[in-house]
Amino acid sequence: MGKVLFVSNTANFSKFNLPFMKWFLEHGWQVDYASGGEEKVLNCTNDFTISIARSPFSLKNLKAFKELKKIVSEQKYDIIHCHTPMGGVLARLAAKKNWKAGKVKIIYTAHGFHFYKGAPLFNWIFYYPIEKFLSRFTDTLITINDEDYLLAKKKFHIPQIKKIDGVGVNLKRFNKITPNEKIAFRQKLGFLPNDFIITVVAELNKNKNQIMLLRKVKELKKEIPELKILFIGKETLPIARNFVEREQLSETVKFLGYRTDVEKLTAMSDIGFSASIREGLPINIIEAMACGIPVVASINRGHCSLIKQNENGFLFNVKNPQEMKDAILNLYKNKSLCDEIANRNTEAAKKYSVEIAIEAMAKIYSALM
Repeated sequence: MGKVLFVSNTANFSKFNLPFMKWFLEHGWQVDYASGGEEKVLNCTNDFTISIARSPFSLKNLKAFKELKKIVSEQKYDIIHCHTPMGGVLARLAAKKNWKAGKVKIIYTAHGFHFYKGAPLFNWIFYYPIEKFLSRFTDTLITINDEDYLLAKKKFHIPQIKKIDGVGVNLKRFNKITPNEKIAFRQKLGFLPNDFIITVVAELNKNKNQIMLLRKVKELKKEIPELKILFIGKETLPIARNFVEREQLSETVKFLGYRTDVEKLTAMSDIGFSASIREGLPINIIEAMACGIPVVASINRGHCSLIKQNENGFLFNVKNPQEMKDAILNLYKNKSLCDEIANRNTEAAKKYSVEIAIEAMAKIYSALM
């Protein structure tokens, strides 16, 4: 029986790895997970909590490195699959000795490099050299968009660099619903059939840039009286909620926090939205597509990999709030356009199914095994 360790800075990230962890379990492997441990990790043999922090400048990560090194030394893994920037850094450093001895294979999935076209100079000065150095201790680098894949092929010397279409979406869970089902979901959750609902599924933080939409709510409300905006995800910064309270927008804007019924909230919505500054290949956008709703999203490598302008949604410049507003109003005023986009989106989402993702990852794992 082999042993595999998954690593990420948060336990919440494990939900993306559950299908792959299950695949290992079905093949008789010991499957362990190491993370910040803020919630229980399913589908694993051992659930390790380490002192890992998201910020690379946190001193907690020194302790996390020692904790992870001890786990790796004691368990003697065959494969380590690391995710998230700090998960990738600490896992590869902790396993470096075993890797050099040929005792472990290391996979790192980059869910969107911090250095990219148009990224701040600091990102290139700080994050790029770290990733280039750590690429020496990586057997397989997995990227999820074309820009990261081409950059890695050009700059890093890694035995195997692969591109996959994301971590996979459960299309049995996220799918298009009937108009009657949409009304029923809305009534159950306290919304009206004619509400125009924009859903934003993402942790509330600086990169996700939710404040951009909030600053246009009053203008949008004048033209969309029945507007409702739902923020779904945990809050790590209070700026959005503080803005809503200060501007008295609580009747229009709802903070729903972490939810287990995201598929219902997404499917009953009229628009899936994201104003992120940086994205790899955002699963929330794929989920919105699978539910057959149009998407309004900022221009970045992840969104541009999924959204074709005027075909299955609208893209706007993150520095141009008017473009964002116009896109939302265009969809509000044009029901037939929404229906056309809905049909195209459900079809486009099929290539991102979890079954296809498992098949792609199984090939990578099998090659290392």
